Amino acid sequence: MVKIADIELGEFPLLLAPMEDVSDPPFRALCKEQGCDLMYTEFISVEGLIRDATKSVEKLDIYDYERPIGIQIFGANIESMVKAADIVEAAQPELLDINFGCPVKKVTCKGAGAGILQDIPKMVKLTKAIVDRTNLPVTVKTRLGWDDNTKYIEEVAERLQDVGIKALSIHGRTRKQMYKGEADWTLIGAIKDNPRITIPIFGNGDIDSPQKAEAYRNRYGVDGIMIGRAAIGNPWIFREIKHYFATGEILAPPNIDERVDAARDHLRRSIDWKGPKLGILEMRRHYTNYFRGLPGVKEYRKTLVSEYEPETLFKVLEEMRKIYAGVDTLLV
Repeated sequence: MVKIADIELGEFPLLLAPMEDVSDPPFRALCKEQGCDLMYTEFISVEGLIRDATKSVEKLDIYDYERPIGIQIFGANIESMVKAADIVEAAQPELLDINFGCPVKKVTCKGAGAGILQDIPKMVKLTKAIVDRTNLPVTVKTRLGWDDNTKYIEEVAERLQDVGIKALSIHGRTRKQMYKGEADWTLIGAIKDNPRITIPIFGNGDIDSPQKAEAYRNRYGVDGIMIGRAAIGNPWIFREIKHYFATGEILAPPNIDERVDAARDHLRRSIDWKGPKLGILEMRRHYTNYFRGLPGVKEYRKTLVSEYEPETLFKVLEEMRKIYAGVDTLLV
């Protein structure tokens, strides 16, 4: 049984990675239904939180059906991070997660996200300040290092554990790599082999199939896997991996009814939570994967990613249900 502090997550938990404009409540609901064991919110700016900025505060929204859930924050100023920890604790998640992995320039140039990988002592000091401040279990998500010459993740893992974090998720790329190239899990495996490490270690990066999930689980010995981009428009990946672990069989891909139902549910929840304009806009990145593999789907997709009227979008989805009824497809 994998546990973060007193939170039981099962024998080999599957986690949803925090993704900006993706890991929101509407999408998290679908992932939870498909077997995701632990989810995190989109990352939240601590400066936005302490200024009570609407966009930041809205991301604190969590629901009972999502539990256990962690709220993830990012920032570079220790005082601001500590103040934000109080706000997060008041929202009553199960976990507080610190983002030390976001590679986006507007974040890293301020020394936040993966930017702090250039200052490991500050990274440790900031983490300790939050651990000391909050009653919530604190976890961290980070990368191997800033670049190929600064892959200090083995040392970082020990030092963060020593100041009190309860779990560590590691993306197998450096900040310089962004999301390019292949994720290197070798150092993640080395951390799991370190007898000093007693907290759960979760691997992240490039897991896009049940077969790969099993291969990486066996090869690197991680306590669980965090899935990010492969879940976009494909919440079924969690149930597919669990089915493969349990039976060794590849689960049949979702049929058209499942795909349309998921897209409709996601769209409805997105509109309810964000309002029609933003809810429709932020759904668009999901449609390609929801309907990947359908013959002649390009014309429908054009409408789905350009239409602004909710009623029209729901009609298009129902039309797709009828047109593609009985069509055998694969998510590829």
